[in-house]
Amino acid sequence: MQTKVLVAYASKYGSAQEVAEEIAATLRENDLVVDLKPVREVRTLEEYAVAVLGAPLYMLHWHKEARGFLSRHHEVLMKLQVAVFALGPLSNREEEWKEARAQFDKELAKFPWLTPIAIEIFGGKFDPKKLHLPDKIIVSLPASPLHEIPASDVRNWTAIRAWASKLATQLQPALPQ
Repeated sequence: MQTKVLVAYASKYGSAQEVAEEIAATLRENDLVVDLKPVREVRTLEEYAVAVLGAPLYMLHWHKEARGFLSRHHEVLMKLQVAVFALGPLSNREEEWKEARAQFDKELAKFPWLTPIAIEIFGGKFDPKKLHLPDKIIVSLPASPLHEIPASDVRNWTAIRAWASKLATQLQPALPQ
């Protein structure tokens, strides 16, 4: 019997979606059956043994659609193997990575029933030219942490694939000897 996996994501500008797509592809390469969906399209989790949930950190919070997904589906998620990831740091500065991990841990602590089998932070992507108007206004404020930050993409595709491969290994049923 094959393990059926849902890779669900929330993404405002597409970066988390691209990461979720890479994770889903890597899981498929490791012989898992995978559905890939935006969290807002997930109606039920009944057919899945595993849920992988990912979203970016925005303004010190994990994407609201990811938090809503956990709240809506918590009864079923308590019975599944769950892995979570967040996109956060926009540079390779160690301090920024520590801050992102602390923020993500704080967000996950709001769901004490959640016991993920894997948790990861990946670098994020930022393109000020693609921001929607409300975000452009916020970023343009001198007090904004993103004020005058140049475009960046610190997603490490090798690390993303490695995390997904390790996750696939955890999820593989024991093979007969």
